[in-house]
Amino acid sequence: MDSPTPPPPSDPFAAMDPEMAAHPQPLFKMLRESMPVIPVDTGGVALTRRVDVEEVFRHPEIFSSNADAVDLQNIRPLIPLQIDPPEHKKYRKLLDPIFAPREVAKLEEWLTESVNELIDHFVDQGEVDFSAEFSTLFPTRVFLGLLGLPVDELPHFLALKDGIIRPQVAVGSTYGSPESLAHQKQTAEAIYAYFDKVLDQREIERQDDLLSRFLDASVDDQELTREDILDICFLFLIAGLDTVTASLDCMFAYLAEHPDQRRLLVDDPALVPAAIEELLRWETPVMGVVRVAVQDTEIAGCPIHEGDMVMVMLSSVNTDEADLPDAEVVRFDRESNRHLAFGGGVHRCLGSHLARLELRVAMREWHRRIPEYAVAEGHTLAYTSGIRSIDHFPMTFPTS
Repeated sequence: MDSPTPPPPSDPFAAMDPEMAAHPQPLFKMLRESMPVIPVDTGGVALTRRVDVEEVFRHPEIFSSNADAVDLQNIRPLIPLQIDPPEHKKYRKLLDPIFAPREVAKLEEWLTESVNELIDHFVDQGEVDFSAEFSTLFPTRVFLGLLGLPVDELPHFLALKDGIIRPQVAVGSTYGSPESLAHQKQTAEAIYAYFDKVLDQREIERQDDLLSRFLDASVDDQELTREDILDICFLFLIAGLDTVTASLDCMFAYLAEHPDQRRLLVDDPALVPAAIEELLRWETPVMGVVRVAVQDTEIAGCPIHEGDMVMVMLSSVNTDEADLPDAEVVRFDRESNRHLAFGGGVHRCLGSHLARLELRVAMREWHRRIPEYAVAEGHTLAYTSGIRSIDHFPMTFPTS
């Protein structure tokens, strides 16, 4: 007798135990085979197959990324994430050149210095909490540097980021509870107030940073308003810090647990760019993104009503055998890798080129200086769900 199909969860991540969060691929394989379109209690569906997800990404006029899709207690829609076409295009026209590959490449020397400064602090100790001392600090330093903000503000920005993404941790409640929502709202107000004050300073004296560029930028001959810049900064803080940290956590955890794969990178650093793409595909740190239907429609024969949430399960899409026959094999020699770890369609991640460079530099320099490492004996890594980061990652390695 076949095993009964589990009941549809209200949140596809809610039922994940620590083992599932650490290794979600088998769960998503089961869902693709038995429940490719999952109804959720809150109204809407979760999608697990690439064919259905690509349909959503192709039609932003039906499946919107507006502020109804994700509420972070922001006052206005975040730019450009929560702005749909055609208005979305004018903001990408301004922002895309700033984060284009040619512009991002100019940062490589600075990123390399930053990575090595962090490694210098623990390379002779033979142990490190990878999360606390490296994966969290590196992208935050990059963010502060790009916006011309002092490094000693780092703890403050981490608190602001966590107050939006993980407010339940700060208040000891569940996500979405009145207590966590109140903390999230308070944090959002603090983010706007902080950047408003810094922009006042930049109005008086420009610097060589993104904030100054925003003040001098225009879209279709119209300057960005103060509100536009604040909405961009809010998104940059959330997206620029947490996702790169989570990616580093997932990638180095995989390599710590798969020494044969790690040695491939040590022996041939030229494999690093391809390894980054493959580990983004396999690990998919941002497990899902949300869209909201703005009209009645259907997906794979399943009715979707106006106002329904559509959760795109990127983790499942990236391991879909229907799209990639050997999807369950991690290969650093793939010639083509069409993963959707950075999303897809018009809202594909604005900072993907910067994130890739950060990841490449971190992986290259780390393995140049610390080629052998492992998770500390007796410790089991605990992953957060939704965005798969690791709060405590004790690592050991031999010293010279």
